[in-house]
Amino acid sequence: MAKGYLNLVLHAHLPFVRHPEYSDSFEEYWYYEAITETYLPLLEVLERLLEEEIDYRITFTISPPLMEMLRDPLLQDRYQKHLEELIELAEKEVHRTQNEPDFNNLAKMYLNMFRSYHHRYLNVYHRDLISGFKRLIDSGKVEIVTCGATHGFLPLMEQHPQAVKAQIQVAANNYRKHLGRAPKGIWLPECGYFPGSEKFLADAGISYFYIDTHGILFAKPRPAYGIYAPVYCPNGVAAFGRDPESSKQVWSSKEGYPGDFDYREFYRDIGYDLPLDYIRPYIHESGQRINTGIKYYRITGPTDGKQPYNPEWAREKAAMHAANFLFNREKQVDFLASAINRAPIIVAPYDAELYGHWWFEGPQFIDFLFRKMYYDQDKIKPILSTEYLQIYPENQVVQPIMSSWGYKGYAEFWLENSNDWIYRHLHWAAQKMTEVADRFTNPDPLQKRALNQMARELLLAQSSDWAFIMKTGTHVEYARNRTKSHILNFIGLLSQLWENRLEELYLAKIESHDNIFSEIDYSVYQSEGH
Repeated sequence: MAKGYLNLVLHAHLPFVRHPEYSDSFEEYWYYEAITETYLPLLEVLERLLEEEIDYRITFTISPPLMEMLRDPLLQDRYQKHLEELIELAEKEVHRTQNEPDFNNLAKMYLNMFRSYHHRYLNVYHRDLISGFKRLIDSGKVEIVTCGATHGFLPLMEQHPQAVKAQIQVAANNYRKHLGRAPKGIWLPECGYFPGSEKFLADAGISYFYIDTHGILFAKPRPAYGIYAPVYCPNGVAAFGRDPESSKQVWSSKEGYPGDFDYREFYRDIGYDLPLDYIRPYIHESGQRINTGIKYYRITGPTDGKQPYNPEWAREKAAMHAANFLFNREKQVDFLASAINRAPIIVAPYDAELYGHWWFEGPQFIDFLFRKMYYDQDKIKPILSTEYLQIYPENQVVQPIMSSWGYKGYAEFWLENSNDWIYRHLHWAAQKMTEVADRFTNPDPLQKRALNQMARELLLAQSSDWAFIMKTGTHVEYARNRTKSHILNFIGLLSQLWENRLEELYLAKIESHDNIFSEIDYSVYQSEGH
């Protein structure tokens, strides 16, 4: 039996960004980048480990909006076209850099990479990445947990229990639709927890969730094992706490691995570096420059004079950092095992997009980490949360406290001067949604379509991404417009419903645009016992 365990958790999430009204949407590039730079590389690493019979375990969140986008035919078409444009651009780069050996080798690397991804996307996954994840689930090496239906921040919905219930239940139903089974665990959006959340999880059949460090450390009574063993809420749902030490080694802007000078520089991209006439066909149709994903420089240091990227140097650093990460976890386990009477579990959660998108070498790091855990030691082993609960089914019962991750750890990122205006509208809409769900218990077909679309609009407006973007000051106008448009759609349908004058063309237009959750049933918003 291992002396301790590592529970590596990657949270894959994007807001629902699908814009059929535009031929070229800025925000859909978030989706393209995430697939090319994170999801395809990680799938490749995990499938290769499986083929080589390396024993590993990793947990993913694939949020409901992301699942819906990955299986949307329009976005599948557009992503395929995007990949083909990247291949064309890389071919041109191979020709353009033929007299610059350092850059030419990198251009060939990108061309081979994009061609490989194109082949895998079309011929292995048949444009359905969920099928790739399902194979890994079936292998027992990977567990997929769900998230809030639209990543709604639950602590700021507490006064509307039916809104919290809908975020959880719609997510669970969507998980079943895509993966053919019920979710066992959940990543609470932004790790946002409030006492009582666990009731809605239990009602949806969810047995565990992840929470930030202080949510458990300040629980009542204080947990005997701190964050290095799960705790049970009073109703029996388990909570796993984030380990700050392992997080800091990766996340820290000053001490984290991704800042190493040999790694690829994220902020130098040919989409900004090359002449506009040359790069124009591969950026936004308006001519506004964007990242293409082709980057030729390494971080080098705190200087504008960047040096060419060397993939071999970066690969060596990824191996060194994986070894260092494992060494530190072993020392951590040595200490913890001497202090508690069970094998501790170290929960290391990260945004999935860190691995590959922000940190190009991140998938290599994970590859090396699992190989070193398998071949080089036997003290610490990777584990899934469900497996740990099977080994240690008896755990302390405590009441965790309200908490989140992010700035200061108590929701301040999602409720402050830049974004506080949204909540009066969200609370009003949540109240009205429950009122109409209670009133229309036997709607005609058109009314039911309108009620279901109102539920979609409310859920989309509740996405925590919009408040987050307003706080960070990036794409603020887009976030404000998305919040307003979903609330206005909700109001328009509500008015027509109350006045018994539903316009099918108006409804159909909204349905075709915001087509998330085809399986949704508005009755999830009905009052308890209604």
